[in-house]
Amino acid sequence: MGMGNAPIVILKEGTKRDKGKDAQFNNIAAARTISDAVRSSLGPRGMDKMLVDSMGDVVITNDGVTILKEIDVQHPAAKMLVEVAKTQDSEVGDGTTTSVILAGELLKKSLDMVDSNVHPTVIASGYRLANAKAQEILENIAEKVSIDNDALLMDIAGTAMNSKQINTAKDFFSRLVVDAVKTIAKEENGKYVVDPNNIQTVKKTGASMEETELVKGLIIDKEPVHSAMPKNIKDAKIALIDAPFEIKKTEIDAKIEINDPSQLNAFLQEEENMLKKMVDKVKETGANVVFCQKGIDDLAQHFLAKAGIYAARRVKKSDMEKLAASTGGNIINKIAELTPEDLGYAGLVEVKKVQGEDMTFVTNLKAAKSVSILIRGGTQHVLDEIERSLIDAWSVVRVAIEDGKIVTGGGSTAVEIAMQLRDYSASVGGREQIAIDAFASAMESIPTTLAENAGLDPIDILIEMRKQHKAGNNKFAGLNPFTGKVEDMFELKVVEPYRIGKQAINSATDAAVMILRIDDVIAARGMPMPAGPPGGTPMPGVAEE
Repeated sequence: MGMGNAPIVILKEGTKRDKGKDAQFNNIAAARTISDAVRSSLGPRGMDKMLVDSMGDVVITNDGVTILKEIDVQHPAAKMLVEVAKTQDSEVGDGTTTSVILAGELLKKSLDMVDSNVHPTVIASGYRLANAKAQEILENIAEKVSIDNDALLMDIAGTAMNSKQINTAKDFFSRLVVDAVKTIAKEENGKYVVDPNNIQTVKKTGASMEETELVKGLIIDKEPVHSAMPKNIKDAKIALIDAPFEIKKTEIDAKIEINDPSQLNAFLQEEENMLKKMVDKVKETGANVVFCQKGIDDLAQHFLAKAGIYAARRVKKSDMEKLAASTGGNIINKIAELTPEDLGYAGLVEVKKVQGEDMTFVTNLKAAKSVSILIRGGTQHVLDEIERSLIDAWSVVRVAIEDGKIVTGGGSTAVEIAMQLRDYSASVGGREQIAIDAFASAMESIPTTLAENAGLDPIDILIEMRKQHKAGNNKFAGLNPFTGKVEDMFELKVVEPYRIGKQAINSATDAAVMILRIDDVIAARGMPMPAGPPGGTPMPGVAEE
C-alpha cells in the first residue's frame, strides 16, 4: 500500500465517537429523558416517586433534587441536568423541578431549530439575550417583602409545602418555619443574613406530624453518663471540652513491676487522684454542665455525679460548635487550662424522654443563634420527607428575607415573562428572534406542566392565562390546580422568592447552551480488565467484560 493510502489511527481502539447532528440529538435526548423523569412531580397535584437503591433502601419523594441524586445517571449530558438541580438546591433550596423542566424544554425547542438549519451558535446567542431580558422582566414584576411581614413569609413557606406530603398541616409548619428563620436571622450592613446551618433537625418516630416542635436552643441526642447526675439544671454554666476524662495511655509499650501490694494500692490511688484533679478543675471554674467530645472514665463519671455536675460524652463535633456559638462558650483542648471565662451560659439544661430515649435540651439562651426542630411522624419514610419539605420551606423564607423580593407562582410569572419576551424578540430581529421566541415558548412549559399534572387541558389553560395577562393586564394570573381555573395568585397567597425564578432561568439557560454547543462526543474505551486466575474464573469483585 502506498504512503498516500496508509490509514492514520488517532484514537485508541474501541473509542466511540459521535459527530455533528448525531451528537447533538443524542445529548439532547438524554437531557430530555432526565427532564421527563421529574416532570410529573411538579406542582401541588404532582405525583411522588419511589426510588429503591442497590441496597434495597426506599425513598418516597417528589423533591426534584432528591429524585435526581438517587438516580444513578450515566450519560454525561444527562449529568449536566442533575448539576442544574444541585445548583438550584444549594443556591435557593427549592425550584429544582422547575429548573430541570425548563432546561429540558429549551433543549427540545433547540432541536426543532437545529433541524431547520439554524446554527447552534445563533440559538445560543438568542438564548443568552432572552435570559438577560427575562432577568430584567423578573426584577420589574417582583414585589417587596420585609422580615416583619409574618403573614407574607408564612404564605411563602406554605407555597413551598403545597406540593409536599405535609400540605395538610401547612399552616402549623409555616408558623414553625417562619419562627425558626426569624430567630436566627442577623442584620449586617442594613441587610439580613440567615445561616441555614444554624437550624438543626432531630427525627423521632412515634407521634403525629403536628407534634413536631420548635426548640429555641439545641437538642443534643445524648443522655447523662451517670444515673445520679441532675436532670434539670437552671442557670447552667457549660464547659465544652475536647479532651478525654481518662488516664492517658503511654505511646510506647511499658511494663510496671509491682512487688508489694501497697505499691499496687498507691498506683491505683494515683490514677484516682489524676481523675479527681480533672473533675476538681471543672468544679473550680463553677461549671455545672459538661459536654465532652471524647470519653469519660467510669471513675470520673462518679466524681462528676458526686459534685452535682451534669455530663454527656462523645458529643458530635458539629453539636459542639453549635453549642459554642449559642452559649458563648469556648471549646477547650486541655482540661487543666479551663477558666471561668471559657464557660458558656444557658438558662436551662434538661433531660427529656423522647420515644423512650433520653435527650438533652439546651434552652433559654441569651443569643439564640441556633434553633432545633424535633420532627415527629409515623414512620421513618414520613420523617425523611417532612425533613426535606421543611428544608425547602425554610430555604425559601431565608432567601425571601435576604433579597426582600417575591413573585407569584402558579405559572403566572412564567407567562408574564413569555409575553414580554415575544414583544422584545420583534425588536431584536435576525435569526436570534427565532431563539428568543422559542425561549418564550419554553417558559410556558411551566404552566402547561402544572395543568397536565392536575388533569386539565394545558392548551385551554395557557390560552386563558395569555388572555388575562394581555387584556386584563393582570401579571398575577396563574393556574389554581384545585379549581382548574385561572385566578389571581397574589390573592390566593401563592408566592415564592424572586431568587427561585432568577436562579432557575439562569442555570437552565447555561445548561441548555452548554449541551447545545457540543458537536463531537469522544468516549474513551473502559480500562482493560485485570486477568483472572487460571481456569477463567473472574476475580472477586470484578465483573466480566
